[in-house]
Amino acid sequence: MILFPAIDLRGGRCVRLEQGKPEKEKVYSGDPAEVARNWVQQGAQWLHVVDLDGALVGSPQNLPSLQAIRNAVNIPIQFGGGSRTLETLARVLEMGINRVVLGTAALQSPGFLREACMRFGEKVAVGIDARSGKVAVKGWRDVTDIDAVEFGKRVVEDGAGVIIYTDIQRDGMLLGPNREALTRMADEVPASIIASGGISTLKDVGDIARLAPGRIIGMIIGKALYEGSFTLRRAIDIVATSGTSSEQGT
Repeated sequence: MILFPAIDLRGGRCVRLEQGKPEKEKVYSGDPAEVARNWVQQGAQWLHVVDLDGALVGSPQNLPSLQAIRNAVNIPIQFGGGSRTLETLARVLEMGINRVVLGTAALQSPGFLREACMRFGEKVAVGIDARSGKVAVKGWRDVTDIDAVEFGKRVVEDGAGVIIYTDIQRDGMLLGPNREALTRMADEVPASIIASGGISTLKDVGDIARLAPGRIIGMIIGKALYEGSFTLRRAIDIVATSGTSSEQGT
């Protein structure tokens, strides 16, 4: 089980949004690279970086900040937000990013996902963002009528081995994760699942670590860390005592 501190980029700053709404923004730092160094000092083994601007406009908009983060730390980084062409994927991976997360493009162009998985293999993951169990795209602005689990099965058929599942209604709200939805995704979709959205307490961390061992291989934590609900070091300790290795999933 690996813990991914989240670094959400908007306008070159480190921010958090509530339910992905741009008008519900809170700025935590003007120096994302320094934020990244802080997470590494606390024991992070991976970082999860999202280009919020890129997700809205369809192409990465915060690559200088991403490069600064890459230059600042020596741990793996997964990145999502606006990566919708093979050229963009190649560019991001050439920067030294270890895994690129596809969202809108994976839904709108299954052929693109298949080609990306064939070309880049395990360096490609799919982000499935859901509201009330239905897939949302384009920076969460558009909610489809596609069931998140059925979409998960489809992307696995297209070659994806890692799925990041986010419950939009809980993201940035500190309401706790959607355990029922996570369990269904882990039970029915033959992929490695990374949980995201709503983690607010150390109990949440422990619950997810025990929820579906071997299937849920990681969790992304954002606002709870930035608001000081608990420290990353303490969360890592909780995972260790839950009987899962924080190194799993790398």
